[in-house]
Amino acid sequence: MFENIGLPELLLILFVIIIFFGAKKIPEIAKGLGQGIREFRKAARDIQEEVEKEAKQLDNKSEKK
Repeated sequence: MFENIGLPELLLILFVIIIFFGAKKIPEIAKGLGQGIREFRKAARDIQEEVEKEAKQLDNKSEKK
């Protein structure tokens, strides 16, 4: 996905972020982004566990027949 992004592009993106948000806001933005990613991963794990649980229950029901 990001295979064509090199160092100059990353520096330009960082520069735009600093100009747009200011240097003092970057840690707050990074913290919020990290929390959002953690919550997303947790929700994805929970959904996967539910699907696996339901699949196991269906498998157990089909074996009993």
